[in-house]
Amino acid sequence: MRRSIAAAVVAMATALTVLPATTSSATDGKPTPGAPAAPSARVLAEQQATRALTTAHAVLAGTAGASAGKRPEGTLAMRDLFAALPDLDASQQKQAHAVLARPTDGAGDPYGDGYTVPAKRKCQGNFCIHWVATTSDAPPSQAWVTKTLAIMNKVWHHHVTKMGYRAPVQDGTRGGNSKFDVYLKDVGAKSLYGYCAPEKRKPGTKWLASGFCVLDNDFSQSQFGAPPINSLKVTAAHEFFHAVQFAYDYGEDSWFMEATATWMEERFADDVNDNRQYLPYGQVKLAGSQLDFFNQDGFNQYGNWPFFEYLSTHYGNGVVRTIWNRAGAFKGAPDLYSTKAIRSVLGSHGGFPKVFRSYAAGNTVPARTYPEGKAWPHAVIAQRWKLSKDSRTRHHAFTVDHMASANALLKPDASLSGPRWMARITIDAPGHKSSPGIVVIIKKKSGTIKKSVHLTRGGYGKVKVPFSSSGVRSVTVTMANASTRFQCWHRTAYSCQGKPVDNNKQFTLKVAAFKR
Repeated sequence: MRRSIAAAVVAMATALTVLPATTSSATDGKPTPGAPAAPSARVLAEQQATRALTTAHAVLAGTAGASAGKRPEGTLAMRDLFAALPDLDASQQKQAHAVLARPTDGAGDPYGDGYTVPAKRKCQGNFCIHWVATTSDAPPSQAWVTKTLAIMNKVWHHHVTKMGYRAPVQDGTRGGNSKFDVYLKDVGAKSLYGYCAPEKRKPGTKWLASGFCVLDNDFSQSQFGAPPINSLKVTAAHEFFHAVQFAYDYGEDSWFMEATATWMEERFADDVNDNRQYLPYGQVKLAGSQLDFFNQDGFNQYGNWPFFEYLSTHYGNGVVRTIWNRAGAFKGAPDLYSTKAIRSVLGSHGGFPKVFRSYAAGNTVPARTYPEGKAWPHAVIAQRWKLSKDSRTRHHAFTVDHMASANALLKPDASLSGPRWMARITIDAPGHKSSPGIVVIIKKKSGTIKKSVHLTRGGYGKVKVPFSSSGVRSVTVTMANASTRFQCWHRTAYSCQGKPVDNNKQFTLKVAAFKR
């Protein structure tokens, strides 16, 4: 689900969120909806399911976190509720089905987004658009309905035909026929661009489901701050990709679903650039935040779409589809969780640690790293040091979480002007099991040099770099913790709902200017 920043306040991140109320499968360790569980696990699953119902109800009612300015995720709130159905009691299941109902269910959707007047429908290509002619849910004109239908068909052609992703699971004749259904409704009043909801599990599968989408009825510029057609394009690309994801694994890690859907906006509507609004909340700026953290009340999962932009820029757009194929739960797919799927695919590109440290360092120079990076923010510098003849050394101990990084910037004072001045950089990082990585970027007046620092198995490394003020503008040291080790299925907001093994790792950096 795409969410408007203008209507929400970023809340303090927490380590837990509303996740699918599931229990562990004995075969592969991945939670399975409604599977038998130990009494304590069963109680926890029921509590999580109740929270999922409360959250989904609140987000569609527009009251979710209203007092704090929070807006939970719409699509993933619907996903979590759908997965939680087996853990709800009969009364709660009745409410849940009402929340998950389509707008055309009208009175059958008293807890959600039901239309209050009869709906119209227009079908063409792969889609049917549903709307009402009156009430606040009415679109501005018939022309807007036609435009929405045309754009949705272009999105299908782009995602499925051109880029090769799986088509959404068919819904039989729900909505009147087998075409994919999109409903127009004033969800902008609830600070939402739109959402998609899984509806029925595909027979013979655990994690594939059909679904439908709801988009704002007019994308008014007063609500969304952009021309309506632009908001429609990026929302259609984003939300339909969620429906595509339901054909891979609707229970996949939340951060991965949102980050790749936001990345897909750039593929379909590159000129709109609406997803730049999320960059200040992701690792392009906040280097110390974890790549795979899903913040129910924040925007970092959207803001981390540049990780996939980095992958597609270096290895082609198909690399993201390959990752989804590894994450998929369809027949013949390995059903790996997000980070494990990424690690598997990047094994043929030097490995995740190598790619991640290069990506993290690249975020300090986005103009050189991304096609449109000149317009992007750059990664936060944790320490800035200026060395001189009278002050030649600095040191600091940095604490870095998993799949995150920290940066230090060194500059030579004018007193270090001779060609013989160098900087010795020494690193004491965690051991190799934590997958530490160090990259140095030397900005010279004649160009930029990027190099990795070799670390021993114990995490020790050193390098000497030019440091004359007559030729060097700055030296940036990026310390990356590329660990992807988790204790899975503990209902956290990280990969595989796991507990990261390698958070709070210490990197001690020492630098010294000297004459060779």
